Amino acid sequence: MGSFPSLNTLDLSYNNFTDIATATQELHNFTNLEYLTLDYSSLHISLLQSIASFTSLKNLSMSYCEVNGVLSGQGLERLTNLKMLDLRGNLFNNSILSSLARLSSLTSLDLSYNRLEGSINVKEFDSLSNLEELDMSGNEIDNFEVPQGYKGLRKLKTLYLLGVGIRDGSKLLQSMGSFPSLNNLDLSYNNFTDTVTTTQGFPHFKSLEHLDMDDLRIVLNTSFLQIIGESMPSLKYLSLSYSSAITNSSGILQGLCSLVHLQELHMADNELRGSLPWCLANMTSLRILDVSSNQLTGSISSSPLFYLTSIEELSLSNNHFHIPISLEPLFNHSRLKIFYADNNPINAKITKSHTLTTPKFQLASLSLSSSYGDGVTFPKFLYYQHDLEDVHFSRIQMNGEFPNWLLENNTKLRQLSLVNDSLAGPFRLPIHSHRHLRLLDVSNNNFQGHIPVEIGDILPRLISFNISMNALDGSIPSSFGNMNLLQILDLSNNQLTGEIPEHLAIGCVNLEFLALSNNSLKGHMFSRNFNLINLRWLQLEGNHFVGEIPQSLSKCSSLEGLYLNNNSLSGKIPRWLGNLTWLIHIIMPKNHLEGPIPVEFCHLYSLQILDISDNNISGSLPSCFHPLSITQVHLSKNMLHGQLKGGTFFNCSSLVTLDLSYNLLNGSIPDWIDGLSQLSHLILGNNNLEGEVPVQLCGLNQLQLLDLSNNNLHGLIPPCFDNTKLHESYNNSSSPDEQFKILFSIKGHQGHVEKKIQEFFEFTTKNIAYIFQGKVLSLLSGLDLSCNKLIGHIPPQVGNLTRIQTLNLSHNNLTGFIPSTFSNLKQIESLDLSYNKLNGKIPHQLVELKELAVFSVAYNNLSGEIPEWKAQFATFNENSYEGNTFLCGLPLPICRSPTTMSEASIENERDDNLIDTDSFFITFTTSYVIVIFGIVTVLYVNSYWRHRWFYFVEMWITSCYYFVVDNLIPTRFCH
Repeated sequence: MGSFPSLNTLDLSYNNFTDIATATQELHNFTNLEYLTLDYSSLHISLLQSIASFTSLKNLSMSYCEVNGVLSGQGLERLTNLKMLDLRGNLFNNSILSSLARLSSLTSLDLSYNRLEGSINVKEFDSLSNLEELDMSGNEIDNFEVPQGYKGLRKLKTLYLLGVGIRDGSKLLQSMGSFPSLNNLDLSYNNFTDTVTTTQGFPHFKSLEHLDMDDLRIVLNTSFLQIIGESMPSLKYLSLSYSSAITNSSGILQGLCSLVHLQELHMADNELRGSLPWCLANMTSLRILDVSSNQLTGSISSSPLFYLTSIEELSLSNNHFHIPISLEPLFNHSRLKIFYADNNPINAKITKSHTLTTPKFQLASLSLSSSYGDGVTFPKFLYYQHDLEDVHFSRIQMNGEFPNWLLENNTKLRQLSLVNDSLAGPFRLPIHSHRHLRLLDVSNNNFQGHIPVEIGDILPRLISFNISMNALDGSIPSSFGNMNLLQILDLSNNQLTGEIPEHLAIGCVNLEFLALSNNSLKGHMFSRNFNLINLRWLQLEGNHFVGEIPQSLSKCSSLEGLYLNNNSLSGKIPRWLGNLTWLIHIIMPKNHLEGPIPVEFCHLYSLQILDISDNNISGSLPSCFHPLSITQVHLSKNMLHGQLKGGTFFNCSSLVTLDLSYNLLNGSIPDWIDGLSQLSHLILGNNNLEGEVPVQLCGLNQLQLLDLSNNNLHGLIPPCFDNTKLHESYNNSSSPDEQFKILFSIKGHQGHVEKKIQEFFEFTTKNIAYIFQGKVLSLLSGLDLSCNKLIGHIPPQVGNLTRIQTLNLSHNNLTGFIPSTFSNLKQIESLDLSYNKLNGKIPHQLVELKELAVFSVAYNNLSGEIPEWKAQFATFNENSYEGNTFLCGLPLPICRSPTTMSEASIENERDDNLIDTDSFFITFTTSYVIVIFGIVTVLYVNSYWRHRWFYFVEMWITSCYYFVVDNLIPTRFCH
C-alpha cells in the first residue's frame, strides 16, 4: 500500500498484525493520512508510535483492541489536528485522561466501556477546550464531579454517562447547568437513589434538546417532571421509560405539558395509572408517543390523543385503553404511520361519532393483537390502506375469512400475522404474485380445505410461513419447493395427508424449521433426493411415517431438535445421529425402533433431552453416556438389560428426570446416584433391580418423585427421605413448571417461531397408572416402593414427607405399627400399605387427612377399632380393610363391648380381649409338633399299634379309590 502516498483514508480493522516490522514500515509511508480505523485489531506498541507520526490525522478509531494504558509516552500528543478519537471497548484506566491532555483539537472523545472507576473530576478535561462530544458510558464511575461555578468545556454539546453507577442524581443534574452548550444528555441505566424535589437553585437548560433517563429505578413524581418541564423548555426528545411511577398519571404527566416543542416522549414500562391528562393536547409538535406497558385507562375517542394530529408513531400496547376496531378517532391523523395497541380492550363500536368516514393516514405498521375483542368484524379502514408493511392482528375474534385483498392492495407488505382470530372458510391467496411478503402467520384459526397448490408461486419470497392449528386437509403442495428463501415452515396440527413432497425437500435449501407434526402424513419421511442441509428443528411427530430414519438426515450437521414420536418407524437407531453434535433434543418415543442405543451417542455433549421410550430398544446402556447438559432421559417400556454401570449418567448434575421403568435392568441401584444433584423424578419401577434401597437417595435434595416399585429390592426403608424435597410444602407464588417446559425459538430475517415441548411419564396413583405432563409434573410428588421384598418397620420419618400426594408401600414384608406421624401427610391423596405384616391399630389421627381419596391396609395383621367413620374415612369400604381378622368398626362389623362401661374401660377391654396373633401362632405350632412327636414315638415302641396303623391307612386309601371310581368318574371315561 506504500504505492498510494496520497491516500487519506485507511481501514485496517480486524487484523492481528503478526508481522510488526512490515506493518510499521508500511504505515510510515502514509504521510497524508487523515482517517485511520483499527477497530478489533491487535496493536503493538511500535504501531502506536507509527500512528503518532501521522500529523495530518483527523479521525482515529481504535475501538475494541484491548489496549491498556500504553498511550502515554507514545508521541500521540503530536496529533495536533486530531478531531475524533474512539477508544471504546479497551482496557484503559483513569491514567488515560492525562495521556490525552495535549490533544487540544479534539471535538469527539469516546472512552466508553473501559476500566475507568471511582470519582472523575471534569477538570481533567480542561485542556480539551474544543470538546463537543464526550462518551464515558459503561465504566464504573460512581461520581462525575463538576465543581460549582465550573467554566470549562464551554463547547460541550453531547455527554453520555450510561450505566456508570452514579447514585447522586440530584447533584449530577444540577451540575449539568455548568455546560451552557449542552444539547444531548444521556444518564440512562444508572442507580439514582434520589430525585430532585424542588426547583429552587435548579439551573436553566436553554440548549438541552435531548434527555435520556431510562431505567433509573426512581419514583417519578409530579415535582420531578415539573422541574423537567420548567427548566428544559427546548426539549425535543425525552425518554423516562422503565422507571417506577406509582401515582396517578394525570398529576404526574401534567408537569410535562409545558414542553410544547417536544417531538418524542417515551414513558414505556412504568406504573402509570389513570387517564392521560388533557393538557397533552398542547404538544402539537409531538411526533412519537410511547406509553406502552403501563396501567393507563380511558377511551382514545375521548382523550387528548384525538387532538395530537402531528403524531407519526403511537404506542399504546399493554394498557387498559378502550380502542375501537375502526380507529375512527384517529382518522384525522394524516401523519400517522405506526400504531401499536396490543393487549388493550378492542371494541366493535365507538361511543363518539366523527365526521370522517375514511382515514387520512396511510399506515406502514399496525399491531392490534388483543385477547379482549369479541364479535368484531375485520376493520374497514384497512380497505383504504396501500402502504402497509407490517400488520399484526392476533387474538381478536373476528369470525371472517382470510383477507387476501389485503395482500392485493398492499404490495409493500412484508409481515402479516393473523393468529387466533377465529377466521374460517378456505385459505385464499391473491391472484397476482406478491414478492415482498416475508412473514405470513395465520395459525390457530378455522381454515378448511386445501392449501392452494400455487402457494410457492404466489408467495415466492416468504421466509416464514405458519398455518398450524387449523383444519386443512389434502396434500402438501409441491410448490413449496419454489420458496428458496423459506426458513420457517409450520403446517402442524392440521389434517394433511399424503407424503412429504420431494420438491420441498430439494428446493427449500434455506429451511431451518420444519413442523409437520400431528397430521395424517404417511410413507417414508424423506427420499434420497434431499437438500434440507440447514435444518435445525424437525418436527414430524404424530403422523404415520414408516420405514427407517432416513440416511439423508445425516447431512443436517446443524440439527438441534429431532421430534419423531408417535409414528411407525422401524429399524435401528442410526449410529450417525451421534455425529450431529449440535443435537439438544432427541424425542422419538412410541415407534418400533429396535437394537441398542448407539455408543456414538456418547459424543452428543450438548444433548438436553433423550426420549426413546416405548420402543423395542435392547442391549445395555452405554457406560460412556453422561452428557453434561442432559436434563431429561426417558427410556421406559423397552427391553434394556444389564446394570446401571458406573459411567452411565455419572455426574450428570443437570439431570432432572430419569425414567428407566418397564425394562429388564438388574443389579443394584448404584451408590453414585447422589451425584445427580438436580434429580427431581427418578422412575425405576418394573425392572429386576436387587439389593437394598441405597441411603444415597436421601442425598438427592431436589427429589420429589421416587418410583422403585415391582423390583426385587430387600432390606429396610431408609429413614432419611425427609432430607429430600418430598417433605417441602408447595409455594403457590413460584412458577414450578418452568424447568419442565422446553421452549425453543428460531428467528429468520423477519419472523419468530416459538414451540413448547412438555415432558411426560407414567406414574401409578390411586391404583391407576396415569400419564402426567406439563405443569402437573412440577406439582406431583410421591414415593412408590411397592411390590418388593422390603422388611422391618416403616420409619416414622416417612410421616415428615408432607408434600407427597402418593405413598405406596404395599406388597412387601413390612412389620410393626403404622406410624402415627402419617397424620402429617396433609397433601396425601393415595395411601396403600396393603399386603404386608403390619400389626397393631390404625392410628386414629389419620382421620385428619382431608385429601385422602384412596386408602388400603388390606391383608395385614391389624387389630382394634377402625378410626372414626367420618370425613374421608367415611368413603372407604370394607375392601380397604379386608384380610385383617381382628379389625372391627364401620364399615366392618361393629366392635362388641358392654354399654355400661366407661370409654376408658371399653378401650382397655378391647385391648385385653384381642388375641396377640404372634403368641397364638407360636403356641399352636408348639402344640402341633408335640402331638406329632408323641404319635411317632408310640408307633415306634409298640409294634402291634404300628401294624394296626398301616393296615388302617391302607384300607382308607382303598375305600377312597373305589368311592371315586364308582361315584365321581363319569361312565363314558371308564372304558
